[in-house]
Amino acid sequence: MMAIHQIDPNLLNGKVQVAVIGAGGTGSQLMNNLVRLHLALIALGHPGGLHVTLWDDDIVSAANVGRQSFYPGDIGSPKASTIVNRINMAFQLNWSSQVQRLNGESALKAQIVIGCVDNRKARLAILQAAKRNRVHYWLDCGNRLGDGQVVLGEVCPTIARQGKVLRLPHAADLYPELIDPSLDATDDVPSCSLADALEKQSLFINTSVAMFACNILTELFRHGQIAYHGIFVNLKSGRTSPLQVSEEVWKRFGYVIPAEPAPAKKPRASRARKKPQEQPVAA
Repeated sequence: MMAIHQIDPNLLNGKVQVAVIGAGGTGSQLMNNLVRLHLALIALGHPGGLHVTLWDDDIVSAANVGRQSFYPGDIGSPKASTIVNRINMAFQLNWSSQVQRLNGESALKAQIVIGCVDNRKARLAILQAAKRNRVHYWLDCGNRLGDGQVVLGEVCPTIARQGKVLRLPHAADLYPELIDPSLDATDDVPSCSLADALEKQSLFINTSVAMFACNILTELFRHGQIAYHGIFVNLKSGRTSPLQVSEEVWKRFGYVIPAEPAPAKKPRASRARKKPQEQPVAA
């Protein structure tokens, strides 16, 4: 049975803090979409729109130009600050950049974290940091040669929502192998930084994933609810499939909603008992 996920009301009361992890093929494209989402939210009356912080420790290389959102003049500059500075100047914003790699101990000031990374070790670090910093939503973006997926899940729902509504399972709930670093060496998919990436990876797969990711957020903010929290896209076949908000669908991934602990029973009022007679002590 399909359900509906309601937006956390805290995201409608002020500026929404968003952290984007990774400024490569997907992350650099997604930043441009987040600007459009921010402007749309302000136009629709949202009290603060978005404040985005982009994390990446990499430098723009010649291989990045054309497939990622960079220009020849950006070569040699830090990816994160290059993108954020350009956005701030163009739209008079004060978004932030962190020219460093996120780890599980990083201070992550965000209500939504968006992962745009290409390995399991980085995904594990995102989940660890999200739990440590009590981040509400984790939007994971991933892709292979010509297909990809987007999954929005809740890591640390607010106390007011716990126990009252279903927690959206995140990417690691549905795909535990996504946070197993020991499997990184078995992947045959090229890293986004390889010079031959254009020959081994679809030119527009990152753009497609970034678009679908921001569309889920747009639906959530615009209508206050979503009936699906993920999507699978295949550019080879031209097909897309939504991930519905449904316990039955989640079970197909092997994810079962944890059972709630039984409520503690109230102790019965004690009755006055007769004082037992003393027993003889054995000699």
